[in-house]
Amino acid sequence: MPTKKKTVKRVAVKRKVTRAAKKVAAPKLPRITYATLTVTADDDKAYDAAVEKVHGELGKHFSNFVNGAACGSSAGENAHHSPVDTRIVVSYFPKGTRDDTRSAIQAAREAYAKWSALDYRDRVTVLRCAADLIIERRFELSAWMAYEVGKNRAESLAEVNETAELIRYYCERMEYHKGFTLPLEAPAAGQKTVSVLRPYGVWAVIAPWNFPMALATGMSAGALVAGNTVVFKPSSESTVIGYEIYRAFADAGVPDGVFNLMVGPGSTVGNELQENPGVDALIFTGSADVGMRLYKNFASKFPKPVIAEMGGKNPAIITASANLDEAAEGVMRAAFGFDGQKCSACSRVYVDNSVKEKFLSLLIGYTQSRIRVGDPTKKETFMGPVINRAAVDLYLQAVDDVRRSGGKFHYGGRRINEAEFKNGYFVEPVIAELPKTHRLFQDELFLPFLVVTGVDSFDEAMTEANNSQYGLCAGIYSHDRNEIDYFFDHIQAGVTYSNRRAGATTGAWPGVNSFGGWKGSGSTGKSALGPYYVQQFMREQSRWIVESK
Repeated sequence: MPTKKKTVKRVAVKRKVTRAAKKVAAPKLPRITYATLTVTADDDKAYDAAVEKVHGELGKHFSNFVNGAACGSSAGENAHHSPVDTRIVVSYFPKGTRDDTRSAIQAAREAYAKWSALDYRDRVTVLRCAADLIIERRFELSAWMAYEVGKNRAESLAEVNETAELIRYYCERMEYHKGFTLPLEAPAAGQKTVSVLRPYGVWAVIAPWNFPMALATGMSAGALVAGNTVVFKPSSESTVIGYEIYRAFADAGVPDGVFNLMVGPGSTVGNELQENPGVDALIFTGSADVGMRLYKNFASKFPKPVIAEMGGKNPAIITASANLDEAAEGVMRAAFGFDGQKCSACSRVYVDNSVKEKFLSLLIGYTQSRIRVGDPTKKETFMGPVINRAAVDLYLQAVDDVRRSGGKFHYGGRRINEAEFKNGYFVEPVIAELPKTHRLFQDELFLPFLVVTGVDSFDEAMTEANNSQYGLCAGIYSHDRNEIDYFFDHIQAGVTYSNRRAGATTGAWPGVNSFGGWKGSGSTGKSALGPYYVQQFMREQSRWIVESK
């Protein structure tokens, strides 16, 4: 079914007939995850072809979508430039206004009754089709991700696969719980009681740029499979991926108005979603400052749900008994994957002084030999650019702070801006040794910036690891079973790892490793990617039923 309205020179969704879309079969593939990051020769060939195709589509004009119809904005458009090369305009999108956002909220409210009344198995069928379409389009999605946010091919392909797995896993949870209808104990003859989880209504989904597909789709899929409708605001840094999420849901057969795309500034779209009484609940991933503001201000007349994931300052502990080679590679991968621009990135290390020098030598060696900074579309690239000029400025401020405070750079500390790098936002990964009291052990930078300090005991390492407002991820390297057990029982973090070479603090996967934070890292204590996530998009209704005579 075609969209209801097209704007000249804008990209509109080509919607397929639902029945035909359901026939899309998920290809049988070797699973690319953050643990393996395995890219085959066939993957490389398909990815390179997709990069060439996407390069020819750069600079297109896109639309927002409300109630299935493409729409522009009275405020005009915004051009997004690539962090790889700022001379490249990736896309033009409308700058959504408050009025545009109100229209999207109203469309979601009107679509709610039918979508929530649909049997959960029918919703699952539609959403699984969206997952299949995402896999079918995975190479072009990954290429767009490289141009929009600078993510390399292995990590972007892993993210697209994770996106499909998130949808499928949340569908499985819905089926496992039979739509969350649970008979309770019968109170008397001819009477019964039932616990039913019911959707809230309209959810605002406010997504970040660093995992533009997986996080945005995971949040949206959790809301949709539970029977809610959505107004989706992607980050202004990753708008094409936001459009592609909309297109996958629309082509899969999600009805008009159930999922609405609204790109625009936080001052208009974001504030309207926060303040409009027609929004029943809100989910957000991003900075602690914005997340706490939403958490405090969203509800006014009565409590309303806010699910907020708000970053981390994730520690790794290296004990005297650790396998130091394993620890060095695990820390390097976790610290510098996607340029450290992950809320799960390892950004601080507490290493026993007896092994500190050897650990640092191995860590520097892995960083020198494994990390190549460059164009994220190239196979050999490990680190692409950071996201924007503000990130470069923050990096340079932190570098200056290390120097002024007498810290020691073991690696990096320079912006890369010669030759082919001069028009992009490229920086070196940093390994810096600092006193444990330095502010860089507390402040989340969201950059490839790792700070290391020595400790005299395991107890000191644990105390320092817990000395943070955040509580997202944490890792330990030790061959002492008592230390490992104590770490798991006493670390104040929601996602924990021991002796993991593939990543000291990173690598969560749907149904395998739940992902959610404690303290200042999360608002609910229930993790994404895990068995308790979908329930957060629903509320319990207890039904006492007296049978008619």
